[in-house]
Amino acid sequence: MRYWLMKSEPADVSIDDLASRPNQTVDWYGVRNYQARNFMRDQMSIGDGVLFYHSNCDEPGIVGVCEVSSLAYPDRLQFIEGHKYFDPKATQETPRWFNVDVKLVRKTRLLSLKEMREIPELANLRILQRGNRLSITPVDPKDWDYILDLLK
Repeated sequence: MRYWLMKSEPADVSIDDLASRPNQTVDWYGVRNYQARNFMRDQMSIGDGVLFYHSNCDEPGIVGVCEVSSLAYPDRLQFIEGHKYFDPKATQETPRWFNVDVKLVRKTRLLSLKEMREIPELANLRILQRGNRLSITPVDPKDWDYILDLLK
């Protein structure tokens, strides 16, 4: 089992949006970074833990715990001409972009980016590293356990 931090802009899909969806599941669409795509395509497994992170908002931070509920499959949006996630180089035979489904386990209190930066035990968390802008990052099991304890 692996653990991940996955960022979503609440204006696009928030933790409350996820909670109100059928089966409390969302396809993690729109990833257009090769490293983040490769995490989903090559490393994620059903049941992997996910920290749901609100980004690009007034108070960024972790707002929920989820799990990966499907293996990677082609992101349908890459094929829709005119869509902001359209990729003219992608074909049905050779898709370039993938997503997984993520299912809500539980909403949590906000564990803000500011608060995480003040916790020495989380210093190695990738989201806290300078220049890290990836929308999906692996989380060390030790950091996962520590964060879950904070969120109890």
